[in-house]
Amino acid sequence: MYKVLIIDDEEPSRDAIKILGDWDSLGVDSVLEAINGKMGMELVRAERPDIVLVDMRMPEMNGTEFLKLVTQEFPDLVRIVISGYSDFEYAKQAIQSNAADYLLKPVNKTELNVVLQKAIDSLKVKRKKETESIDANISLNMSLPKLKEKILMSIIEQTVNRHTNQEQLEMIFPDNKNNSFGIALLRIMNLEEIKQKRFNQESDLLYFAITNVINEVGSDNFQCFSFVNPKAKREIIITFTYEGVFPDEIKSLSISFMKRVVRKLNELFGIEVIAGIGDISSDAFELSVSYRTAEAILNSVNLIDLKEAIFIYVLHKDSFESHSITNRMSLIKSALEDSNQSTITNILYEYTHKIKKSGYFNIGNADRSLLEFFILLQDIAIEFGVQQKELSNDYEAALLTQGTTLDYTSFEQFEQVLFHILHYYSDKIKSSIKSSKNFNVNDIKEYIHNHYFETIKISLFTQKYFLSREYLMKLFKQEFGYGIHEYIQKVRMEKAKELLNDSNLKIQTISEMLGYSDKNYFSKAFKNYYQISPSDSRLNQGQIEPE
Repeated sequence: MYKVLIIDDEEPSRDAIKILGDWDSLGVDSVLEAINGKMGMELVRAERPDIVLVDMRMPEMNGTEFLKLVTQEFPDLVRIVISGYSDFEYAKQAIQSNAADYLLKPVNKTELNVVLQKAIDSLKVKRKKETESIDANISLNMSLPKLKEKILMSIIEQTVNRHTNQEQLEMIFPDNKNNSFGIALLRIMNLEEIKQKRFNQESDLLYFAITNVINEVGSDNFQCFSFVNPKAKREIIITFTYEGVFPDEIKSLSISFMKRVVRKLNELFGIEVIAGIGDISSDAFELSVSYRTAEAILNSVNLIDLKEAIFIYVLHKDSFESHSITNRMSLIKSALEDSNQSTITNILYEYTHKIKKSGYFNIGNADRSLLEFFILLQDIAIEFGVQQKELSNDYEAALLTQGTTLDYTSFEQFEQVLFHILHYYSDKIKSSIKSSKNFNVNDIKEYIHNHYFETIKISLFTQKYFLSREYLMKLFKQEFGYGIHEYIQKVRMEKAKELLNDSNLKIQTISEMLGYSDKNYFSKAFKNYYQISPSDSRLNQGQIEPE
């Protein structure tokens, strides 16, 4: 919609224009009035109309003065001059002021609307161009960081070709001949807590806030670009470009910058982070090395004695093998089967106590331990009959449904996360074991004997008894020495042999009675089972295939 301003000291002239204008069809929703140029300028400044129709002869500020002033302040305002036949000087002024058109008094309806339509059409074209320009800028501003992120990740992951991607590199590092490059990694230790408390569970908003802080802290000595690691949601990757900085200054500048970032994030949002700073190189393609160094530094940070926030070296010590939880899983499995919660708790406490006593347990070890514990308990849960659909492949998502997270900022919190994972699976397994105790495996056997001639699927029993496929088949085999499919085949073949003793039954009929739609398929199954065809079996019994 459009807004029009009429400036004329004569009220009848203003009324005539208001009456003659086809405002609705033109898309004009507001027509303003002013009695002179001075009042007109005040309205232009306050209301920002799209089109102004201005009379040239007016008191206080005439049309000439108004046009000069409005052209300076609002050059994009569409100006239409109104004047009498004899005012050639005014027409000249209108041309000099780049007026869109010139109307003579008394105003004619047709001419007025033609002039207004031309003005509206020019505004539409202009708005379309502005919209396209804004959209293009928005698209560019949104896509360039994503493109930069994509290129940087390809360098970090070493999936980029140095020669074929030189142009892309120059796009994100325009002048990289005399520059140095490096990476720092931020690990968010309390991600879920802050996301819930401060950002209404909005991850994108949290990441936006963090990267904004990093950019605002800034430095005159280098440029930085930060983004979330697409493969590790707790990790922010920061790339540094140092220009004209001596190599021996770079490390201290980086540490100072990261300290400011860490402090600012904590002050503003309560975010707790640790940071590792990687190697510096004059080759942008060596950012992959810098990333791996920073990652190794972060993974080596001692969770048991976490005092600092910025790290620039690796603790060359690995305790994962000696602290692996795998060799304790058989004990945990037995305790879970007996629903002995105190035993399970003691096993886990003994494990964590041993770690703490060693004095060193790095964050890389902690991450791997949690993942290992999750996978092992997942397998045990399935073995105990928990259905796959009840379990999540994303163990953090599973914990979040229980109101807990994988956040840990200390070894004590890591220990709590371990127990949360254990309790999650312990409850699932306990429910499954309780359900299986109310289940009699003989029910499946009886069903097979009564329905052997039908298509029998394992899902029929898993849905009926709320037990996992693996657990159900394990129970059946333990009880009868056969898998369920094997037992169905056994019952069918024994019934086939029995039916073959009746010489009045054709093999085709027997095949159908056993649930085989194809006689040849039945014959093949019989031969595979007894090493003899149905026909030969009858011949051995001295029978002839009935006509």
